[in-house]
Amino acid sequence: MIDISLILCTRDRCARLDVTLASITRAVAAAPGLAVEAVIVDNGSTDATPARLAAWRADQSFPVVLLNEPRPGLSRARNRGLAAARGRIVAMTDDDCVLHADHLAGLAACFAEVAGPAIIGGRILPGDPADLPVTVKLEDHPMIAAPRAFPGGFVMGANLAFTADVVTRIGPFDERFGAGAPFVAAEDTDFLFRALGHDIPVRYDPRFTVDHHHGRRDEATVARLLAGYSFGDGALYAKHRRDPRIRKAIGQDLRDLWLDIADPVPPCGGIRRFYLFRLRHKLAGFRAYLWTGWRRARSGTRSDGREALKTASCQKNAKNVVDARSALP
Repeated sequence: MIDISLILCTRDRCARLDVTLASITRAVAAAPGLAVEAVIVDNGSTDATPARLAAWRADQSFPVVLLNEPRPGLSRARNRGLAAARGRIVAMTDDDCVLHADHLAGLAACFAEVAGPAIIGGRILPGDPADLPVTVKLEDHPMIAAPRAFPGGFVMGANLAFTADVVTRIGPFDERFGAGAPFVAAEDTDFLFRALGHDIPVRYDPRFTVDHHHGRRDEATVARLLAGYSFGDGALYAKHRRDPRIRKAIGQDLRDLWLDIADPVPPCGGIRRFYLFRLRHKLAGFRAYLWTGWRRARSGTRSDGREALKTASCQKNAKNVVDARSALP
């Protein structure tokens, strides 16, 4: 019986992948009482990633499953890994993260304290002091997500784990969301949102930690990142627009506009009037989701996200996300 399946999805990061793989080896060695498998999904790499992964697998004393998902998209790659995972607990990290040596032991200790289906996100620390302070989770104390709140940012996919029965209850990741997909981001938030809707608890616990070497060091890159996050959240709002939790979240977004005057967020990524910036890109994502849904209904295509890639509206909004730096309020 496998205790933990660790899923790692990667694409064209061969030159920097060794440090992540070495951290997995160390974390497994530091948890000898656990049966761990690594499930590595190559998401269509064109560099030497497949050969590097094969060489690493040959050196490991624990099971390593290597998979290929040629279709682009992080959610597709994660779902490919989920289908192969055998563990009672499924853990995920990103290919620019480094696991702390006690990561797997700490993760197991967290899940030993819960009964039934559960999702727990871990701590994410900056991997390089030169990187800007984004996509990190610094809190040093456990937290529990409010059941009726919007869970965006509460925990993150770069260090996320859940009992395998969560997927049985709520389904896999929505492949229209996330990096490489039409709606850019929010695949983890959608997963959390659906889990909370099924009364599955979502927790944060700093006992399992990764260092995130994301490499974002200039304002334009951060602006594009934050625009993409908001675009994905807006599409998520549209997907679940009949849920009272979304109406509450939209109301909060509107009330937050006042904070741009009363308590402005310190400039990040060169963004002025942060709450207005965020709302503008959420509206763009909301419109894109509704438009692609209308196109699917009109053409009779399946809702697997492929039609979204074909529509001029989604292409235009994706370009707006890329060009977000020039659209700052």
